[in-house]
Amino acid sequence: MANQSDKDMELSLGKGSVLPGREDIPDAYKWRLSDIYKSEKDWEEDFKRIKRTLPQIASFMGRLGESAAVTLECFKLRDELAITLGRLVVYANMKSHEDTANSKNQGLANRASALSVEFSSAISFITPELLALSDAKLAAYVDDPSLKDYSFGLKDLMRRRKHVLSQAEEAIIARTGDMAGIADNAFSMLTNADMRFPPIKDEEGKITEMSEERAVSYLRSHKREVRKAAFDSLDGMLKTSKFYACVRKYPSTLASALDDDNIPESVYKNLVDTIESNLSLMHAYMALRKKALRVKELHMYDIYVPLVRDPFRDIPWSTAKEMLYDALSPLGEEYLSHVKDGIENGWIDVFPNKGKRSGAYSWGSYGTHPYIFMNYTNSFNDVSTLVHEMGHSMHSFYSRKNQPYATSEYSIFTAEVASTTNEVLLLDRLIANTNDRREKLYLLNRRLENIRTTVYRQTMFASFEQETHRRAAHDEDTTPDGLKSLWHDLNRKYYGPGTVIDEALKMEWARIPHFYNPFYVYQYATGYSAATALARDIAQNGRASRERYLRFLSSGGADYPINLLKDAGVDMSTPEPIKAVVEIFERTLDDMRAMLEG
Repeated sequence: MANQSDKDMELSLGKGSVLPGREDIPDAYKWRLSDIYKSEKDWEEDFKRIKRTLPQIASFMGRLGESAAVTLECFKLRDELAITLGRLVVYANMKSHEDTANSKNQGLANRASALSVEFSSAISFITPELLALSDAKLAAYVDDPSLKDYSFGLKDLMRRRKHVLSQAEEAIIARTGDMAGIADNAFSMLTNADMRFPPIKDEEGKITEMSEERAVSYLRSHKREVRKAAFDSLDGMLKTSKFYACVRKYPSTLASALDDDNIPESVYKNLVDTIESNLSLMHAYMALRKKALRVKELHMYDIYVPLVRDPFRDIPWSTAKEMLYDALSPLGEEYLSHVKDGIENGWIDVFPNKGKRSGAYSWGSYGTHPYIFMNYTNSFNDVSTLVHEMGHSMHSFYSRKNQPYATSEYSIFTAEVASTTNEVLLLDRLIANTNDRREKLYLLNRRLENIRTTVYRQTMFASFEQETHRRAAHDEDTTPDGLKSLWHDLNRKYYGPGTVIDEALKMEWARIPHFYNPFYVYQYATGYSAATALARDIAQNGRASRERYLRFLSSGGADYPINLLKDAGVDMSTPEPIKAVVEIFERTLDDMRAMLEG
């Protein structure tokens, strides 16, 4: 246990009005990058070794059909280079994030990035060359014991080869890359440079400059030329997606997007259908929100404010750690021992300092233990962030510990499952253990908001994407007015007749970046649903469920995500996990209503 002076120091670091310099942060609160490289000299030696060794990969070009032995040798060299490159990239970038004003560290990051491009270029022949092999040859490689670490990847290549074109056609497709990126680049330039919003007064009456991210929060409208640019970029993405799906012989853009992870289209359909069959609960929540806020009209800018003021104040780092350990105790002593070891032995960079990058993340590579980047300021949000990022880190820890490099990376479909499972465990634990009325109300409202924003809202996004791509495929209305009308109608459908859909909201779709990466957002909703099912299963059924979950964490990318989750006890090919989240939303809404009205 930390003594009072330790807690006072933690509070000072977390809430100080003047940020300390990096050198003023005690080592106990810094990550230990020396576990990767003890000195910059060691980093330089690895950098030079990759530069020296990289040309050797070209000696395998045109030879992958010779034998399994030659292919294995190629794979091993590629993996050896990739693992070392991962260490270089992670170290250089994390050093640069400690102090973004340090040009020397930024230089290391830039060099690592350039080397990554060289590496990608050097190995780019491997996949096309494997796909050019006959079915019999590739099948023989799949079954060859010497290539067992690569069997799943080779098998997946065989599955997807029907959507790969001839070498000449693939070369043409590759040349369309710059054109395909126009939509995303236009959006990035628009949001980063061209969007200009008038400043507003914040809650304290201070003038606040607006950005794209802030504009989403305040739901501000745009100038007409910006609206047109936003539409043009989205329209370009719709046409690009349609083109690629068509030339690669997919029945739809949705089928094309889901094929990378072999996700059945029924998963997407189950999500949208199940949520849209249960919108009355969202309407009831909006009615409760309107009543609790005591407003005559509930506008969209009223739906984000917490119904209960945050009762958690000035949580020192030592207390945050105890909250983490308590929340994750259902995952067992083995899991918890690794978490504690990481916390106390250099995994986490805790507090903000001058020049430190904002935000939080979990990172690392196959050649390192996980690292967590934070800017801890003693809030409950920060505790939740710690729990979330530790979920990512433990997923990576178990995966890299138990999988060869070839199958150590988990898919996007499962990427948020472990982190969200931890968050669900935290909230459930706190709600069950508090007797304080205000705390319980705050936590119940937080659970409602988590489900609203991560399941309901992301499913609304998924429904919007499904319809816009369907319209594009059938040459139907994707004009700005058509998309504005669709967005308005979806918001009306999801939030109900008792919520005012302001005129400015009709263009909100244009500044949601994930729409420029088709059919991505649904995975937030499915991930949350899977995580909720796993957390409840672990809490209710103990050891057997915990062991299945740890097996899931240890599996990385060794199978398709649907299969990995099914083995863990959650079948995302059925609507049942979505229905379970809806039931939790309903029970939480009932509990909160009873407390507010009691």
